[in-house]
Amino acid sequence: MTSATAERTAPAPRTPPEQSAREAYRDLLAALLPDDEQLVCLDSDTGLFNGVDFGSAAERYINLGIAEQNLMGVAAALAREGRVPFVNTMAAFASSRAVEAVKLDIALNDLPVRIVATHAGLSAGHLGSTHHCLEDLAVMRLLPNMTVLVPADAAAAREMIRQCADLPGPVYVRLGRHAGPTLPAGTQPPRIGRAQKLRDGRDVVLVAAGPHPVALALAAADDLARSGIAACVLNMHTIKPFDSAALLGAAHGARGVITVEEHWRAGGLGSLVAETLSGTTNPPRIHRIGVGDHFVSGNGDQQHLLGEAGITKEAVVAAARQFEN
Repeated sequence: MTSATAERTAPAPRTPPEQSAREAYRDLLAALLPDDEQLVCLDSDTGLFNGVDFGSAAERYINLGIAEQNLMGVAAALAREGRVPFVNTMAAFASSRAVEAVKLDIALNDLPVRIVATHAGLSAGHLGSTHHCLEDLAVMRLLPNMTVLVPADAAAAREMIRQCADLPGPVYVRLGRHAGPTLPAGTQPPRIGRAQKLRDGRDVVLVAAGPHPVALALAAADDLARSGIAACVLNMHTIKPFDSAALLGAAHGARGVITVEEHWRAGGLGSLVAETLSGTTNPPRIHRIGVGDHFVSGNGDQQHLLGEAGITKEAVVAAARQFEN
């Protein structure tokens, strides 16, 4: 094991809640680059790395400008020659404008490119519908060879970036824009491919991915407990490879399963859960909470737009209570 690998696999410290996941990723990558000559940071003029001192690795930070398809092609070429590129762009562009290059240059060739996509979901709500990203999980999970990660807070982002650095094949990491909710104190670090059970309960199962959906699921579980409904909460931070065993174990005997995601209801976590449960005998009822078959119109901050889209604690509680009938 190289010293760089040892550094990446060491336990990651919990990140202060005021730091966003993308800032935690930035600081970690800046620390890792000087110790591992394979790592390369490719940027698309995001501004995230402005003022960052890469030290001896400064020449391995390359800003290619706002040219996302070219960004993916360059990353594929570098990966083919033995480098491990970390590609930085906004999620709306990684999963739409550049997706042909992701599919044909990176996924088809099973290359170790790490696509770190920021401003995912509705976190760029101030920029309007053009910058909302509600399709990326659907797009990326369908690509063969792709690992798809959705850290639930900044500390989880650091840990999952450390773990994915040595994974074979391409990886898509979904991050937001601002600092968001954090996982409960004492939560064990995530492991890629293994769901995190954040709360036990046999009545209903709440399956969530991403900072705000996970926080909503936990808050809803607290409310439900006060009315005698025991909710299991699963943090599905790894969309692919999906931990089917954890879902099936939690759902066995439950009245129903509720998915919570900052994504269109079609194609993302809810669809994945439905696909998984559809192959079981007597599958439980499923209720999917996410954005419906429409664009989220207007500008606004993330919390406001989540509410407008019906992704709320109250919606989760109401869905769970329907399973009592």
